[in-house]
Amino acid sequence: MGNVATLRSSMVGLAVVMVVVWLWTQSLKKTVVTYAVGVSLIGGILLPDWDFFDRSFSRWGYPVTAEERAAAFSRKSPPSRFRVYPMRIIGYGTVYGYAMYRWWVYVSN
Repeated sequence: MGNVATLRSSMVGLAVVMVVVWLWTQSLKKTVVTYAVGVSLIGGILLPDWDFFDRSFSRWGYPVTAEERAAAFSRKSPPSRFRVYPMRIIGYGTVYGYAMYRWWVYVSN
């Protein structure tokens, strides 16, 4: 139930940002781009395949094997949702930072 509440509050926050962008720019195109970027960012943070990323960084380039999926399922516990891994933080920070920068440049012009 916590995941649904988090998703709901994120979508409400996105709706508020879209209203602000519409009032500021009066552009439907920029509002739609804001929606697309926002949904992509929310989906990338809240809905990833955590079993895929919850393994060694060197294994990210390969599909999840049946053994890895079974091991991940057996050790599944609710607090393990947001583990802190330096490579994950660097990757997310780089991708999302660039996406937000490009969105801001687009909306502010």
